[in-house]
Amino acid sequence: MKVTLSALDTCESSFTPLVVLELAQDVKEETKEWLKNRIVSKKEDGGAQLLFRPLLNKYEKETLENQNLYLVGASNITLLLGAEAIGLVKECNDNTMRAFTYGTRHNFKDFNDDNDDFLTMAECQFIIKHELENLRARDEKMIPGYPQAKLYPGKSLLRRLLTSGIVIQVFPLHDNEALKKLEDSWYTRFTLKYQPLDRIRGYFGETIALYFGFLEYFTVALIPMAVIGLPYYLFVWEDYDKYVIFASFNLIWSTVILEVWKRGCANMTYRWGTLVMKRQFEEPRPGFHGVLGINPVTGREEPLYPSYKRQLRIYLVSLPFVCLCLYFSLYVMMIYFDMEAWAMSLHESSGSEWTSVLLYVPSIIYAIVIEIMNRLYRYAAEFLTSWENHRLESAYQNHLILKVLVFNFLNCFASLFYIAFVLRDMKLLRQSLATLLITSQILNQIMESLLPYWLQKKHHVQVKRKVQALKADIDATLYEQVVLEKEMGTYLLAFETMSVISVVTNCALIGMSPQVNALFPESKLDLILIVVAVEHALLAFKFILAFAIPDKPRHIQMKLARLEFESLEALKRQQMKLMAQNLKEESREGNKEEEA
Repeated sequence: MKVTLSALDTCESSFTPLVVLELAQDVKEETKEWLKNRIVSKKEDGGAQLLFRPLLNKYEKETLENQNLYLVGASNITLLLGAEAIGLVKECNDNTMRAFTYGTRHNFKDFNDDNDDFLTMAECQFIIKHELENLRARDEKMIPGYPQAKLYPGKSLLRRLLTSGIVIQVFPLHDNEALKKLEDSWYTRFTLKYQPLDRIRGYFGETIALYFGFLEYFTVALIPMAVIGLPYYLFVWEDYDKYVIFASFNLIWSTVILEVWKRGCANMTYRWGTLVMKRQFEEPRPGFHGVLGINPVTGREEPLYPSYKRQLRIYLVSLPFVCLCLYFSLYVMMIYFDMEAWAMSLHESSGSEWTSVLLYVPSIIYAIVIEIMNRLYRYAAEFLTSWENHRLESAYQNHLILKVLVFNFLNCFASLFYIAFVLRDMKLLRQSLATLLITSQILNQIMESLLPYWLQKKHHVQVKRKVQALKADIDATLYEQVVLEKEMGTYLLAFETMSVISVVTNCALIGMSPQVNALFPESKLDLILIVVAVEHALLAFKFILAFAIPDKPRHIQMKLARLEFESLEALKRQQMKLMAQNLKEESREGNKEEEA
């Protein structure tokens, strides 16, 4: 029987494949059997209780170069119970957002026992990913067939299989029919309209939908800045009053668009249920490891790891490494300035047309080096942050963002600060800023759009030829899709910090201008004090403006407060019920003693 993504049968031989597991070519059979048993076993036996089967049978594997690809799915009941386990929030029939529970499933909007569309594609795949990542070792001391791959109770099996090279990758499988509908409503036709963010969220998940939502919002928000800033770029004005006006507008603009985005983001995340989800009792991230024990807060069995060991890793290894990378970035920057000086001297000595073009070469080379260093550092930062062994995914992301933000900021902008405040060369500053910005945008478009598209097209042609040459009676469409997708690449506080830095740098640059310096010919101290006072006043205005615009709209605040109140009332009722049961049990025990 051929299997396609439209199949709804949840029996083991024919189910809707949602996730693909790729194993190495030389994986031993006993390892495959052990992994299959752990995936399909019941929860009480330490399994994930998922559906699992190879993409190809034995004959087809021999025909198609022995592809070690396996399909993973789940029955509808397993998915619903998984939704309850991860605290998924859905909309109820009374239009409120509540955490889904299997016992109250009929109280949720659009739920029907005969309908499998209650959970979105992204939610189903996230549940399966969660179940696979939370498969943990129990009594096993090693992975069967691989004595060198040691295990201990609480260790994430999937993480160990990935680091050992037994599992190559785990990736979600596209639903081509649903994807085609999304494409038609999104980008196949060029029309000026808002993106279908709810559909994007339903297919790709909240993170991707928020990403495209922010891109849309930020692109529109940049229009007034581009219109007002264009004459400042085209004309070099000596009157710095105009730049003061532009800097002031920049301050208000950056604050307002950030606060408006927070409000819009709160609306979307409430509608999607992620704003309501509690983080206090967040489960350990899959990569977290430690000695298996009991969490004193939740009472659940999970890995425990001393926080002092994590702090030692952060301060004795991660911090020195980041500082070393920052030093290397500054060293590369000084090489760039040596190249700039060489290009300038060559141009001044010859004055030809080609040397005027040569003036832009150092900036272009430096922009390329910056992008390479950013990408290499990102890999190192991810490895270090994972090695620090953070318990929560939120803590992992915060430490990773901090590392990346600090390095990227220094790597990308240190040269501009050096030109502005050390060299004080405004002409070179304008040239370097434009060259770095344009070059980085071109590189990002090539690396993130054009190159993946070209590689995917090339691979698609190769797979098409291979599939057309098959004589085996298999579901060639599904095989082709899985093989194509396994080659695909894997794809904030930050703005607050950038807006504060922009205020400080704009005030400092204006204070260093010859026109402003001429107003204070005798006392530079007065100039510094006035610049600092203006900078503090602008920052105060910025923070007052940010405080005056609430991050969450009033109606969202009321709904969240109502949910919090209902949760507390439910907890009180549960506690009263437990107390009544305990009193009843004590009364029974007392009566038995009296009768005895």
